[in-house]
Parts: sequence; structure tokens; C-alpha cells
Amino acid sequence: MAYESPEFHPAFEEYCETIFELAEDGIDVIQARIVERLNVSRPAVSEMIKKLSEAKLIELRGTAISLTKDGNSLANQVVRRHRLAERFLTDILGLSWAEAHHEAGKWEHVVSSRVEAAFLRLLEDPTTCPHGNPIPGTNYQTPEGTSSLCDVIVGTSFVVERIPEELEFQPGLLEFLEDSKLIPGAGGKVTAVSPDGTTTVNMTGTQVGVGAFASQRILVSAT
Repeated sequence: MAYESPEFHPAFEEYCETIFELAEDGIDVIQARIVERLNVSRPAVSEMIKKLSEAKLIELRGTAISLTKDGNSLANQVVRRHRLAERFLTDILGLSWAEAHHEAGKWEHVVSSRVEAAFLRLLEDPTTCPHGNPIPGTNYQTPEGTSSLCDVIVGTSFVVERIPEELEFQPGLLEFLEDSKLIPGAGGKVTAVSPDGTTTVNMTGTQVGVGAFASQRILVSAT
């Protein structure tokens, strides 16, 4: 049964979601990273962390922050509904990646269990969001041989598997990746790697340069 949390303010949901996603991307979950991700002040984050701890949604070990069982359940609910909403907004309504990401940030706090179930039926039980990130509660399995784009040898073909959440918060990057057809399921070939870490790929006949920050995080599988 889906975890229901009507007693929690959307801010609690947003913070639990952020902690979940930082950990999912392998980023140390400390207050400084939450400040960066949410673009809010350090005092505001400190105050919210105190409230989350009092609500027993997080645990603090030194500077490290982790979700409790209840916090993880809440985060899973919010992330699941966000990613389902993104699927609906892109697959059914035809919104761009960036538009869907922005709108889903609102929907995640108001989608009910019944609407969530309807999404799943309409979308035929998707396992990932449009960017390839797993939808919690599904049977998603990471494809074998998945690696970062920057690790693919020049001349090797690949299939895009996943655009991690971290990249969704980089201004203009979602639009660039979508326009460049660097989307989950798309195939390409690495044609060059520059000294500055830029990876050049051929996507259906178009040469695209992917900066080091993105190429280190985009996940692909070699073909």
C-alpha cells in the first residue's frame, strides 16, 4: 500500500525528496549540498533539518544526513509521484523535459493514491521517468554494463540509459540534452574526447559535445 502522509507539509516532502535524490546520485548528503540543490539559505536549511529530525524523518550522524524508515517511505512516495507525473506530462501531454520537470515539482504534493494508480494504468506501468531515473516501487533493474559516458572508449557505440537528477538542476541542460537527442533509449557513438573532458558523440548523424560535468554523470551501456 502506498505511504500516505497528509500530516506533512510540502516542505517536509521536498526535503525528504532532496535527501533521497542526493543519496541516489551518490552525493554526500550534508547541509551544504541541500543548500545548493534547493537554492535556499543555510539558516533555512538548518532550521528545516532540525524540524525533520524532531519529526523522526531523518537521522544525523555528525554532518551526514540520512532518512529514517518513515522518511524514506515519504520520500519514495513523493519521488514516485514526481516521476509518474513527468511521464504523464511528456508522454501524454507532450511537454518538454524541462517543462515537465518544473510542473511535476508541483504535482508531486497533490497527487492522490487513486490518481497515482490511474497514472500507472494509463502509462502501462512505467519503470522510469523520461530521464531514465527509476520510479520507486517498480521492478526497475539497472542494465548490465552501465557506466558513465566519460568512460566509453572512443569509437565505441552506446545507448543512453539515464540522466541523473543532479543534471536536471543544471540551467539549460535538460533542454540541451533533449534537443541533442541524448535521451534514454537513444544510440550514439563516442567520436572524440578533449583534454578538458568534453566528450564528443555522434547522435544520429549529429556531432554533440558533452561537457565533463555532464559526461561524468550521464549513464550509458556500451553496444
